Amino acid sequence: MTNVSTHERIHRWLLPFCFLLGWCVLPPATPCDADTPREGISFVNDVVPVLTKAGCNAGVCHAKAGGGQNGFQLSLLGFEPLEDYQHLVHEGRGRRLFPLDPARSLLLAKAAGEVPHGGGVRIEKGSPNYNTLLRWIQAGSPYRSDDDPELVSIRVEPPAGTLQPGESLTLRSIATFSDGSTRDVTATSLFESNDSAMATVSESGHVTAMDLPGKVSVMVRHQDRVAVYNASIPLGQPVDALPTPNNFIDELVFANLEQLGIPPSDLCDDATFLRRVSLDIGGRVPTERESQAFAADDSPDKRAKAVDRLLRSPDYADYFANKWTALLKNRRDDASDITSNFAFHAWVRDNLLAGTPYDQLVRELLAATGTVIANPPVAWYKRVKEPKQQIEDVAQLFLGVRLQCAQCHHHPFERWSQTDYYSLAAFFSRIGRKPTDTAGEDLIFHRRGAAQAVNMKTGENVPPAALGDSVGEIPADEDPRLRLADWMASPGNPFFAKSLVNRYWKHFFRRGLIEPEDDIRDTNPPTNPELLAALEQHFVESGFDLRALIRVITTSKAYQLSAIPNDHNLVDSQNYSRFYPKRLQAEVMLDAIDQVAGTQTSFANLPIGTRAVALPDNSYNKASPFLRVFGRPEATSVCECERVQSGSLAQSLHLMNAGDIKSKLAAGGGRINRLVGEKTPADEKVTELYFAAFSRSPSDAELATALQYINEPRTDGNGKPIDATKTLRENLQDLTWALLNTKEFLFNH
Repeated sequence: MTNVSTHERIHRWLLPFCFLLGWCVLPPATPCDADTPREGISFVNDVVPVLTKAGCNAGVCHAKAGGGQNGFQLSLLGFEPLEDYQHLVHEGRGRRLFPLDPARSLLLAKAAGEVPHGGGVRIEKGSPNYNTLLRWIQAGSPYRSDDDPELVSIRVEPPAGTLQPGESLTLRSIATFSDGSTRDVTATSLFESNDSAMATVSESGHVTAMDLPGKVSVMVRHQDRVAVYNASIPLGQPVDALPTPNNFIDELVFANLEQLGIPPSDLCDDATFLRRVSLDIGGRVPTERESQAFAADDSPDKRAKAVDRLLRSPDYADYFANKWTALLKNRRDDASDITSNFAFHAWVRDNLLAGTPYDQLVRELLAATGTVIANPPVAWYKRVKEPKQQIEDVAQLFLGVRLQCAQCHHHPFERWSQTDYYSLAAFFSRIGRKPTDTAGEDLIFHRRGAAQAVNMKTGENVPPAALGDSVGEIPADEDPRLRLADWMASPGNPFFAKSLVNRYWKHFFRRGLIEPEDDIRDTNPPTNPELLAALEQHFVESGFDLRALIRVITTSKAYQLSAIPNDHNLVDSQNYSRFYPKRLQAEVMLDAIDQVAGTQTSFANLPIGTRAVALPDNSYNKASPFLRVFGRPEATSVCECERVQSGSLAQSLHLMNAGDIKSKLAAGGGRINRLVGEKTPADEKVTELYFAAFSRSPSDAELATALQYINEPRTDGNGKPIDATKTLRENLQDLTWALLNTKEFLFNH
């Protein structure tokens, strides 16, 4: 019988050839190896964190979610340690470990770069993490024992603080286990800054503040637990005078600016405010008459009255219905969708106009039954048919939670698991469908029975449960969607109201208190948590009144700050020390161009004069090059990011050269033809154009330049003078074209 020494010598002789061939001759680990830890080390608590720190189970390396390089698959970020143990220890006849000479194990040789490895050197030989793997193999590669403690939580030290620009500190990650013990796990924790332009963090947890002022966070992760370090980076300028607050928003915004040492800009002028709030609430620029009347009004509360007037107008309902129906995927896939799409859009618009509380609107949507004709919110179930998509859309749109990751594995940056995912899906498991006499239309009904969803990984039947909460047992004859709606609208819900106020805050300020606006999680904290909490409380106490929320936002002085930076706040991009300009949305811009040109864009199956913001679905994008080029969404996603808000070369070329723009400027019944035919002085014509485009009169310099241009004679190709009427028409067209291509027109500022 071969003794151990001879056996070991054989393996030492074969080992170089094993590495070249990609296999290793060694007996597979026995159950005893897996279950009996030696030297106080385990795969779960010690090895998995090392592999995660080295990036071995990342999507681009060996994570099976990314395909698993060279056939070696690990669970993403180590969330399935038992599966990982089987792959690492038993798979391939155990070729990755060499217990007879642990230091020559393929696992270590690859990670340390001693043999070719596509990922390069991941763990330095002799480092603490390398020695952990070596010690684990020497101990017999144990999985864990029954008395091994489980990881309960981690904390970061310090949890928060103030960092001056350029200042650094090193974080510590401390793990707490089920037996009450704690351990410094900094060396095997992952660190990630939520904004590297504000603060960077090294692999070892060394944080360095940059020059941008504001709030920044560093996520710390160890196994499936996360903690967050929050830092304030002050600008440090004196804030001598702050505007007198109009409401709690001002108190909290200005207190934050004072703490950070960021002086706010001055308040905007009346013309800027009226244009800003008209665009943000009604999706349109003010008429010349509205602008002139507002300028002439000397009452101290005229801004608040303008807000109330806009909130009562059909323009408000049109504009926000446009926003919500796109997010609710009211799209036309074929001609048979037109009835349901029009009905659903009208239902959303009518509820907004009537002031239906937000919780009631969402409840009617989620629990909808019947047909679209009888009950229009049923149309949502026509577009979003599968429970998987239903729960993902509901979570992201109404709760601000992105659950997609949790379908397959534990969410890498949150606490949500596969059980949470399928528990939420169970609320939609009893939806029944029956065909009707109308082509493409189904009858939606509640199928009596126990609500449950099947966990596709474990095969387990999962009953309904809310995110982090219980809704109790649901009787078989009760529609579980009603229980979900009750939970969502309950005052203690940590997501529902917070998600909506953050979404609306972004609508008015361009940046959410949490960014992205639909990614609420502990590892993505708000820049002003006190303000977010106050907005949430105000919204709940108002009875989920959307108009009341808009009113308190737009009457705040924080909203009314100028977009013009002062000497200190140009770099501020998250603290609302000034108004952040926003590019006009495609529909709003098209309507604004029509309003300036005095024209109307025609849309199929809709009355003449219908505004682009009132279009019921995405089908009109196909017939409108303007809407396509400027990024009107196709209503395929619940993410507002589907809407293109950035400028492009195609957009610039369209505004400068496109035939539809030229046609509007030359339209026989348009504003320019009317101005040419009127006997009004030239300065009045110019002033009208400025009010139409910018909601203000021209400055003296602007007026002088414009008058000089429109009075300039023209000649034809032969040098012959063109008659005065034609010259005036062409000059006014050119002037209007120039106004439409300015940033002042193209942005809400």
